[in-house]
Amino acid sequence: TKILLINICIKLCQLHPKEELEDNGERSELHQAVSNDDDKHLAKLLSQERYRKFINSRNGWGIPGTPLRMAASRGHLRCLEVLLAHGAEVDSLDVKAQTPLFTAVSGKHLDCVQALLKAGANPNGSLYNNCFPVLTAARDGDVDILRELVHYGAEVNAKSKFLFWAPDSAVSSGPLYISAIYGHLECFRILLLYGADPNYNCVDEKLFKRIRQPKTVLELCLRRGCGVEFVQMLIDFGANVYLPTLIIEKSTKQNEAVELLLYERGCPRTLMSQCRLAIRRHLKIINRTHCMDHLDIPTSLKKYLKHGI
Repeated sequence: TKILLINICIKLCQLHPKEELEDNGERSELHQAVSNDDDKHLAKLLSQERYRKFINSRNGWGIPGTPLRMAASRGHLRCLEVLLAHGAEVDSLDVKAQTPLFTAVSGKHLDCVQALLKAGANPNGSLYNNCFPVLTAARDGDVDILRELVHYGAEVNAKSKFLFWAPDSAVSSGPLYISAIYGHLECFRILLLYGADPNYNCVDEKLFKRIRQPKTVLELCLRRGCGVEFVQMLIDFGANVYLPTLIIEKSTKQNEAVELLLYERGCPRTLMSQCRLAIRRHLKIINRTHCMDHLDIPTSLKKYLKHGI
């Protein structure tokens, strides 16, 4: 309730700014230049103070947004770069609490995503939005955008606020599980490489306390018949093979995965595998998962730590 009230206040403040600027058409001209993808005209306008003061002003029908939001949502990279160079607010919010980065991710505009992240955009979007860029990329199977987000520190265990309505699966319905359900194996791999929890895909202790029998990602993958590749990857990245309660159904995919799981339960991990898990776990604790390529170790060991990637 508290977050909802804060969210409403933010939206109201955005719709009704405290200080109304005297507008003689400057706001519309800026938005029109971005809409036309005319970066030269946009730069010419922003060279004048009377236009620069409207650089973060919202305009348009439907969801009023800043010129930067429009450029990001439409993939107009050159206009986006001009706006950033003239001081546009990189994490400005629209009335849905979406940042320009979120709209660029939703529109699959990789070049705009890269430019915004380099300019300091929050890779997690806005706290007040109901979704996160990493969830959208995982759902859409956009490998390149997902890789950029996690490289810049996006939370790989992020969860949609809507999942609180389904507490039985909320702890494992983050980007890792979403990528599995939609069959995006490479996204699944990237999330695990950057430290996604292979068991519950959740770090919210309060949420755990509210659930009697939380379901693991492994168990949900078995139930949904995600395929043996996803189960094998979870096992390789250290999922607890003794956690899920096996439910055998007449599904070829599930039977193969169940056989693999039963085999892993009877065979302890190799020492090399345990060492890799221990090193990766430590790197995650000290927030250095993204620094594996910079470790002072042989290339072959770096490749092993990154599961051959």
